[in-house]
Amino acid sequence: MHHLKRHAPWIVAGLLAFYGILSILISTQESATYDEKAHIPSAYSYVRFGDMRLNPEHPPLLKNLSGLPLLFLDVEFPINTSEWQTGINEQWTLGDLFMNCTRPDIVCNDSEAILFWSRLPITLIALLLGLFLFLWGRKLGGTLTGLIAVSLFVFDPNTIAHGHYVTTDISIAAFLFFAFYFFLRFLKQPTWKNVILAGLFLGLAELTKFSAVLLFPIFGLFTLLYALTKRASPHQDPISHFRLRKIGEYLGKFASILIICFALIALFYAFNTWNMPEQKTLDTSNYMFSPHTGVGENAGKRFARETLDALVKIPGLDPMAHYLLGVFMVFSRVAGGNTFYFLGAVSEDASPSYFPILFLTKESLPFLFLLLVTLLYSTFRFLKALKNKPVSSYFSVFAHSFQERPTQYLAMFFILFYATISITGNLNIGFRHLFPILPFLYLLIAKTAADFYHRNKERLGYILRPLAALFFALLFITPLAAYPSYLSYYNMLAGGHENGYRIATDSNYDWGQDLKRLRNFIDDHNHRCTLLESADPCLISQIHLDYFGGSNPALYLGDRYTNWYAAKTPEPGWYAISAVFFQEGIYKAKAPGQQGYEWLRDLGETARAGDSIFIFHVTPEDLKR
Repeated sequence: MHHLKRHAPWIVAGLLAFYGILSILISTQESATYDEKAHIPSAYSYVRFGDMRLNPEHPPLLKNLSGLPLLFLDVEFPINTSEWQTGINEQWTLGDLFMNCTRPDIVCNDSEAILFWSRLPITLIALLLGLFLFLWGRKLGGTLTGLIAVSLFVFDPNTIAHGHYVTTDISIAAFLFFAFYFFLRFLKQPTWKNVILAGLFLGLAELTKFSAVLLFPIFGLFTLLYALTKRASPHQDPISHFRLRKIGEYLGKFASILIICFALIALFYAFNTWNMPEQKTLDTSNYMFSPHTGVGENAGKRFARETLDALVKIPGLDPMAHYLLGVFMVFSRVAGGNTFYFLGAVSEDASPSYFPILFLTKESLPFLFLLLVTLLYSTFRFLKALKNKPVSSYFSVFAHSFQERPTQYLAMFFILFYATISITGNLNIGFRHLFPILPFLYLLIAKTAADFYHRNKERLGYILRPLAALFFALLFITPLAAYPSYLSYYNMLAGGHENGYRIATDSNYDWGQDLKRLRNFIDDHNHRCTLLESADPCLISQIHLDYFGGSNPALYLGDRYTNWYAAKTPEPGWYAISAVFFQEGIYKAKAPGQQGYEWLRDLGETARAGDSIFIFHVTPEDLKR
């Protein structure tokens, strides 16, 4: 173990280098995902113009980080267009104009450079999360705990998949994790230094994604619990006086944490809206919460409009009005749900089995096995600790255990709380929404596995050491075997990356990442045809394309495609259909006699571009059959 401790920094550096190189390599191979078309133009406009009119349903921190590198590129933003000047919620259109060259009257920027440099800060955040997992794990349970935790992160195909996209998913996992760490430091040592750090990192989490509002009640509850379970020494005040004093101290300092948090939020929003007309906030509010949109007028819509209207009129509160606009928009979207494909059905009604099934099918088998084993072992240890103890002593046992292991209790509570909200919520939008709980699972699994090893190494070391080496090898092999199919990754029991689309699509499988691979397929196919001196029908001069994603097909295919959709009348030729539209074209409810993609499914695919774009070659004879 001494050798492991001595070499740990080099091991961690190697693991993070592996992750970083793989993330950058995959980033250069993939086209823009669907959500990046909204996030990237917003990122540039925030840091370049101090204006947050685009994509207000997400806080600005990640946009600022992703937008900074773009300031050093020679790019033009379509600021003189009607979409920017008078449009509302036009981030998708402006995304096309800024990075997809979709209009001849707009300057055509270098899409590849924009995509690469805006993604790089997200990879750096992911690497920082990996490093933090090691450091916190080492502090919690020693070097072995830290190494297991960072290994679980680095070799998870899902974190590799999202470790470079300009979205909030990997970053909210990181900043939530950081916020928890500094909050726990405050609980153990409520010094003013730790109060300030806890407030700053809570603010950074809130500035990453609005789902971080869940931290307010969680941190408040655990502040109260920690104060209540503090033990007084025999020479201190009576226990009742001691607890009252501790509750007052902790709650007072927690209030200071909240003040620092909201001061940081106000500062960031002031920086990002300094050049934004206040009327834009009201226009967006009136549009998003209009009684004529969605399900009609209700108390929530009225409250949102009236609150924002009042705040905007108070000098100095414009930034907080825009912050609340984003909060209200997110709650409105969550309540409204989304359309999604899942297990042979297309629906707008959330399924309680959606997230549990995706967790069991998209996580790797070595990880799931280790999770199960450590969960059983932890349950056994917990029940053993309670054995032969009277029920009346349970509170004192809990209080002692809580004071000794606040990290484990807080992490477990957050995992269960967040998972419950996700399962019972009305937004089934992808496994990526479970990312906030993954670092805590890595940490708890690593701590339990390391504890088991240390307790049994003298007696069972000759078995445990080779088993540990075998398990690490399996973890390492998993991303290598999956390369480059990380976004579309499903484990072997779920059918693997080739068949995972049968379970769920969208960001679980097809987010538009394979458009470059479609270009490569067409180029390679036509090159082979030329070498074989085949007749013209061999060449792909035109392909019928139904693409789901954030890139402009013309950037990669030129004029070699025509737009297609499921209801069109079939004709001979080549077809390229994104998995999202393919599954929706088959399973979405249709009007009587309406065409779908059943005929292509029955015909069978000819090839794939990556995993997510299905390619078909349809002959006149196929249509007759």
